[in-house]
Amino acid sequence: MVLESLVGPLSAEAKPIRMFWFGILFSSIAVILSLWIFKEQSSLIMVFLTVFACIPLLYKTIKYEEKKDDLVIKESKLLKEHGRALSYLMFLFLGFIVSLSLWYIFLPAELTQTLFSAQLSTIRSINSQIVGNFFHGSFFGQIFSNNVKVLLFCIFFSFFYGAGAIFILTWNASVISGAIGTFVRNNLGDYAGSLGLIKIAGYFHIFTFGFLKYMTHGVFEIAAYFAGGLAGGIISVAVIRHEVETKEFRRVLFDSIDLIILAVVLLVVAAFIEVYITPSLF
Repeated sequence: MVLESLVGPLSAEAKPIRMFWFGILFSSIAVILSLWIFKEQSSLIMVFLTVFACIPLLYKTIKYEEKKDDLVIKESKLLKEHGRALSYLMFLFLGFIVSLSLWYIFLPAELTQTLFSAQLSTIRSINSQIVGNFFHGSFFGQIFSNNVKVLLFCIFFSFFYGAGAIFILTWNASVISGAIGTFVRNNLGDYAGSLGLIKIAGYFHIFTFGFLKYMTHGVFEIAAYFAGGLAGGIISVAVIRHEVETKEFRRVLFDSIDLIILAVVLLVVAAFIEVYITPSLF
């Protein structure tokens, strides 16, 4: 009851950057407990424990955002209101990324392989699909279609399980962290050999480089998934309130459709950046 009582949607909207530190706190406690109690299954248990800490916040957020549909008439203003929720949820996600990446980097290699075993298997599977298929046109279509599938999962999970989309997003955070951690560890040896271990400040630029490599396009993807999760959750709350035949429900439905359209646009931007911009920068 402690973690889920620390923050609510109102306080999160007031200071969204605080959610970055809550993301670090939630995920770090999950890592410690999963390694301590469920070591062999820790790669999934840490995701579940992080999700458990976030579910009350996500559930309250969805209910709060659905209520805004009754209070705000102008659609542009309503999207701006939803943007406040998206901003603090993004900070929460970034907290997950930074925390789990640092755990990956600084834990002993043996523990890292255990803690991120499922994530590393997923990364290998993704890389095997990409190799040999880097014609820009087909690669863009593959990236976009895969991201749309994740978006649909977020919508459906939120509709059927309320705050269920947070599971998919937390899992994605752990996979991205595994990719960033692998990138940093693979490059640390070369950097230490060329500049020497005494130049510790140089290590931070490797982490920053790895973080930007995956989050330059990733920030648009995650914003899209959160928007889809909010859309599915808002519809779910409206259905529970038995508003299906009413004018209010139609407003909620149109609002959710706007969020889904926004999510698809963000995924187009993310795929474009990942295919055409990220490779030239990194």
